[in-house]
Amino acid sequence: MNDQLRGNALINDALGSALRSGGSALGTVPALLKRVLAEESWREFVTKRGEHVRHERFADFVTALPLKGLGSDVALVRRIVADDPETLDLLDQALQNPVGHPTSIGNNVPSRPEGNTQAKALRRLRSEAEHGDEQAAELHAEVLAGNISAHAAMVKAGYRPKTISIPIGRPERVAAYLRKHMPREALARLIELLTKEDQ
Repeated sequence: MNDQLRGNALINDALGSALRSGGSALGTVPALLKRVLAEESWREFVTKRGEHVRHERFADFVTALPLKGLGSDVALVRRIVADDPETLDLLDQALQNPVGHPTSIGNNVPSRPEGNTQAKALRRLRSEAEHGDEQAAELHAEVLAGNISAHAAMVKAGYRPKTISIPIGRPERVAAYLRKHMPREALARLIELLTKEDQ
Protein backbone atom coordinates (compact mmCIF):
# COMPACT_ATOMS: atom_id res chain seq x y z
CA MET A 1 0.00 0.00 0.00
CA ASN A 2 2.81 2.40 0.88
CA ASP A 3 4.46 1.69 -2.48
CA GLN A 4 1.21 2.61 -4.21
CA LEU A 5 0.94 5.86 -2.24
CA ARG A 6 4.54 6.76 -3.05
CA GLY A 7 3.87 5.95 -6.69
CA ASN A 8 0.90 8.31 -6.58
CA ALA A 9 3.20 11.04 -5.30
CA LEU A 10 5.64 10.50 -8.18
CA ILE A 11 3.01 11.09 -10.88
CA ASN A 12 1.56 14.02 -8.92
CA ASP A 13 5.03 15.56 -8.64
CA ALA A 14 5.63 15.10 -12.38
CA LEU A 15 2.41 17.01 -13.11
CA GLY A 16 3.27 19.79 -10.65
CA SER A 17 6.77 20.09 -12.09
CA ALA A 18 5.42 20.38 -15.66
CA LEU A 19 3.00 23.12 -14.59
CA ARG A 20 5.71 25.09 -12.79
CA SER A 21 8.31 24.66 -15.55
CA GLY A 22 6.15 26.22 -18.26
CA GLY A 23 7.39 26.39 -21.84
CA SER A 24 7.55 23.10 -23.70
CA ALA A 25 6.88 21.18 -20.47
CA LEU A 26 3.28 22.40 -20.61
CA GLY A 27 2.78 20.09 -23.58
CA THR A 28 3.03 17.11 -21.22
CA VAL A 29 0.37 18.48 -18.84
CA PRO A 30 -2.74 17.03 -20.56
CA ALA A 31 -1.38 13.46 -20.59
CA LEU A 32 -0.07 13.71 -17.01
CA LEU A 33 -3.30 15.28 -15.77
CA LYS A 34 -5.33 12.58 -17.55
CA ARG A 35 -3.33 9.93 -15.69
CA VAL A 36 -3.61 11.70 -12.32
CA LEU A 37 -7.38 11.99 -12.77
CA ALA A 38 -7.93 8.48 -14.14
CA GLU A 39 -5.86 6.85 -11.37
CA GLU A 40 -7.09 9.34 -8.73
CA SER A 41 -3.52 9.59 -7.47
CA TRP A 42 -4.35 13.07 -6.15
CA ARG A 43 -6.70 11.70 -3.47
CA GLU A 44 -4.07 10.02 -1.30
CA PHE A 45 -0.28 9.82 -1.49
CA VAL A 46 2.92 9.80 0.56
CA THR A 47 5.40 12.52 -0.33
CA LYS A 48 9.14 11.94 -0.63
CA ARG A 49 9.39 13.58 2.83
CA GLY A 50 7.16 10.80 4.20
CA GLU A 51 4.09 13.00 4.69
CA HIS A 52 0.77 11.18 4.26
CA VAL A 53 -1.56 13.48 2.29
CA ARG A 54 -5.30 13.12 1.63
CA HIS A 55 -7.55 15.40 -0.42
CA GLU A 56 -11.33 15.20 -0.74
CA ARG A 57 -11.59 17.85 -3.45
CA PHE A 58 -9.45 18.04 -6.56
CA ALA A 59 -9.44 21.85 -6.34
CA ASP A 60 -7.69 21.60 -2.95
CA PHE A 61 -5.03 19.37 -4.49
CA VAL A 62 -4.49 21.88 -7.33
CA THR A 63 -4.01 24.84 -4.98
CA ALA A 64 -2.06 23.10 -2.18
CA LEU A 65 1.63 23.93 -2.13
CA PRO A 66 4.12 21.31 -3.34
CA LEU A 67 4.66 18.56 -2.25
CA LYS A 68 1.08 18.35 -0.93
CA GLY A 69 -0.39 19.59 -4.19
CA LEU A 70 0.32 21.26 -7.50
CA GLY A 71 0.82 24.81 -6.23
CA SER A 72 -1.27 26.11 -9.11
CA ASP A 73 -4.80 27.35 -9.71
CA VAL A 74 -7.80 25.76 -11.36
CA ALA A 75 -8.22 28.45 -14.02
CA LEU A 76 -4.65 27.94 -15.26
CA VAL A 77 -5.04 24.16 -15.41
CA ARG A 78 -8.30 24.57 -17.35
CA ARG A 79 -6.61 26.89 -19.85
CA ILE A 80 -3.69 24.52 -20.40
CA VAL A 81 -5.94 21.54 -21.21
CA ALA A 82 -8.62 23.54 -23.07
CA ASP A 83 -7.69 21.96 -26.43
CA ASP A 84 -7.90 18.39 -25.13
CA PRO A 85 -11.61 17.49 -24.79
CA GLU A 86 -11.01 14.17 -23.01
CA THR A 87 -8.77 15.69 -20.34
CA LEU A 88 -11.03 18.72 -20.01
CA ASP A 89 -14.00 16.41 -19.43
CA LEU A 90 -12.12 14.41 -16.77
CA LEU A 91 -11.05 17.67 -15.12
CA ASP A 92 -14.61 18.96 -15.04
CA GLN A 93 -15.84 15.71 -13.47
CA ALA A 94 -13.13 15.94 -10.79
CA LEU A 95 -14.04 19.55 -10.05
CA GLN A 96 -17.72 18.84 -9.49
CA ASN A 97 -18.34 19.27 -5.79
CA PRO A 98 -18.88 16.28 -3.54
CA VAL A 99 -22.18 16.25 -1.65
CA GLY A 100 -22.11 18.56 1.36
CA HIS A 101 -19.45 20.91 0.02
CA PRO A 102 -20.12 24.53 -0.91
CA THR A 103 -20.47 25.42 -4.58
CA SER A 104 -17.33 27.56 -4.67
CA ILE A 105 -13.96 25.86 -5.04
CA GLY A 106 -11.88 28.80 -3.88
CA ASN A 107 -9.55 31.24 -5.61
CA ASN A 108 -12.65 32.89 -7.10
CA VAL A 109 -12.96 30.02 -9.58
CA PRO A 110 -16.52 28.73 -10.01
CA SER A 111 -17.05 24.98 -9.76
CA ARG A 112 -19.16 25.11 -12.93
CA PRO A 113 -17.71 26.17 -16.28
CA GLU A 114 -19.10 29.52 -17.38
CA GLY A 115 -20.34 30.91 -20.71
CA ASN A 116 -20.27 28.89 -23.94
CA THR A 117 -17.04 27.13 -23.06
CA GLN A 118 -16.08 23.68 -24.23
CA ALA A 119 -16.07 22.52 -20.60
CA LYS A 120 -19.64 23.76 -20.13
CA ALA A 121 -20.75 21.97 -23.31
CA LEU A 122 -19.06 18.72 -22.23
CA ARG A 123 -20.71 18.92 -18.82
CA ARG A 124 -24.16 19.43 -20.35
CA LEU A 125 -23.70 16.54 -22.79
CA ARG A 126 -22.34 14.29 -20.03
CA SER A 127 -25.20 15.20 -17.68
CA GLU A 128 -27.86 14.54 -20.32
CA ALA A 129 -26.17 11.24 -21.20
CA GLU A 130 -26.20 10.21 -17.52
CA HIS A 131 -29.95 10.91 -17.50
CA GLY A 132 -30.51 8.48 -20.37
CA ASP A 133 -30.28 10.71 -23.44
CA GLU A 134 -28.71 8.38 -26.02
CA GLN A 135 -28.08 11.15 -28.56
CA ALA A 136 -26.21 13.19 -25.93
CA ALA A 137 -24.15 10.10 -25.02
CA GLU A 138 -23.19 9.56 -28.67
CA LEU A 139 -22.35 13.23 -29.20
CA HIS A 140 -20.31 13.32 -25.98
CA ALA A 141 -18.29 10.34 -27.21
CA GLU A 142 -17.82 12.01 -30.60
CA VAL A 143 -16.45 15.17 -28.97
CA LEU A 144 -14.04 13.17 -26.79
CA ALA A 145 -12.86 11.28 -29.88
CA GLY A 146 -12.17 14.59 -31.63
CA ASN A 147 -14.69 13.90 -34.40
CA ILE A 148 -16.88 16.93 -33.71
CA SER A 149 -16.48 20.18 -31.78
CA ALA A 150 -18.28 20.61 -28.48
CA HIS A 151 -20.21 23.56 -29.93
CA ALA A 152 -21.33 21.57 -32.99
CA ALA A 153 -22.47 18.75 -30.69
CA MET A 154 -24.51 21.20 -28.61
CA VAL A 155 -26.15 22.58 -31.76
CA LYS A 156 -26.86 19.07 -33.08
CA ALA A 157 -28.40 18.09 -29.74
CA GLY A 158 -30.59 21.20 -29.80
CA TYR A 159 -29.02 22.76 -26.68
CA ARG A 160 -27.64 25.77 -28.57
CA PRO A 161 -29.03 27.65 -31.57
CA LYS A 162 -27.12 27.46 -34.83
CA THR A 163 -25.24 30.69 -35.51
CA ILE A 164 -23.40 31.97 -38.58
CA SER A 165 -21.07 34.87 -39.27
CA ILE A 166 -22.20 37.17 -42.05
CA PRO A 167 -19.92 39.64 -43.85
CA ILE A 168 -21.97 42.83 -43.94
CA GLY A 169 -20.04 44.76 -46.60
CA ARG A 170 -22.10 43.60 -49.61
CA PRO A 171 -25.89 43.09 -49.48
CA GLU A 172 -25.66 40.36 -52.14
CA ARG A 173 -23.41 38.28 -49.91
CA VAL A 174 -25.65 38.83 -46.89
CA ALA A 175 -28.65 37.65 -48.93
CA ALA A 176 -26.74 34.58 -50.18
CA TYR A 177 -25.69 33.61 -46.65
CA LEU A 178 -29.21 34.01 -45.31
CA ARG A 179 -30.79 32.06 -48.18
CA LYS A 180 -28.35 29.22 -47.54
CA HIS A 181 -28.88 29.01 -43.78
CA MET A 182 -32.42 30.19 -43.02
CA PRO A 183 -35.70 28.36 -43.67
CA ARG A 184 -38.01 30.00 -46.23
CA GLU A 185 -40.59 31.01 -43.58
CA ALA A 186 -37.91 32.69 -41.46
CA LEU A 187 -36.61 34.56 -44.52
CA ALA A 188 -40.12 35.78 -45.33
CA ARG A 189 -40.53 37.04 -41.76
CA LEU A 190 -37.12 38.75 -41.93
CA ILE A 191 -38.09 40.52 -45.18
CA GLU A 192 -41.32 41.65 -43.56
CA LEU A 193 -39.43 43.04 -40.56
CA LEU A 194 -36.81 44.76 -42.72
CA THR A 195 -39.36 46.45 -44.98
CA LYS A 196 -41.66 47.47 -42.16
CA GLU A 197 -41.51 51.19 -41.48
CA ASP A 198 -40.55 52.30 -37.99
CA GLN A 199 -43.61 52.82 -35.84
